[in-house]
Amino acid sequence: MKASVGECSMPIGLNGHGPQPSHLRSDALGTGLYVRKVTIEELLGRPLSEVEKANAPKSVYVAGRLEIPLKGYLVAVVGTRTPMWVEKAKAITAALVDQGYVIVSGLARGIDTIAHTTAILKGGKTIAVLPCPLDRFYPPSNRGLQLRIMREHLAISQFPLGAEIAVGNFPKRNRTMALISHAMVMVEARSGGGTMIAGWEAIRLRRPLLIYEGLSHLPWVQEMKKSGALLFRTEDELLELLKRALTAEWR
Repeated sequence: MKASVGECSMPIGLNGHGPQPSHLRSDALGTGLYVRKVTIEELLGRPLSEVEKANAPKSVYVAGRLEIPLKGYLVAVVGTRTPMWVEKAKAITAALVDQGYVIVSGLARGIDTIAHTTAILKGGKTIAVLPCPLDRFYPPSNRGLQLRIMREHLAISQFPLGAEIAVGNFPKRNRTMALISHAMVMVEARSGGGTMIAGWEAIRLRRPLLIYEGLSHLPWVQEMKKSGALLFRTEDELLELLKRALTAEWR
């Protein structure tokens, strides 16, 4: 499913053919949706370290109202597409929003969708890092949510307009999500999933990784703990650990 793309100074077809200027205008809903191409450095407002450059895209496409370079502390909330701890995910996200954190997630089904929608309902800010171009919708069931984020918050994609959705896009999306975030909170996960990839990338990037204690029985979570990840039980404990970790990391 693709959204219709209008024109700025030159037209761009839905199939991605034709020149692609840095600034585009999409009128998919009859309202102006602007897509900009920016470098990661422009997005974050700082140069990347050598460690960060390893998996970073050179540029991304963005649409939304949040100011660039990004402001405030960005916390990624990640987890499985088939969650059982829905209320816990809502409570964790709500607690983060109440403290002024910007919620980052990947717009997948499950925990990602819960994180984005909870942030919006609580009056917070949210950023969606997509595994597809901004003129595609994945999953299709999140089309409305994606468009709302593109209008009122911020959507980011490292894939050019018109590009196909490939399997390799998902781990790339997860690594980019870790890159732009100051910390990551893992709510619920399974072995071998994209949440693991995001978590290990957060550790590689030396981002604070906080994992809900309900996952402590998983061997790979214990390995992450040995590598510096922190486990939490309650929202209050999460907020305290996060505050300490961010103070130590960014002072």
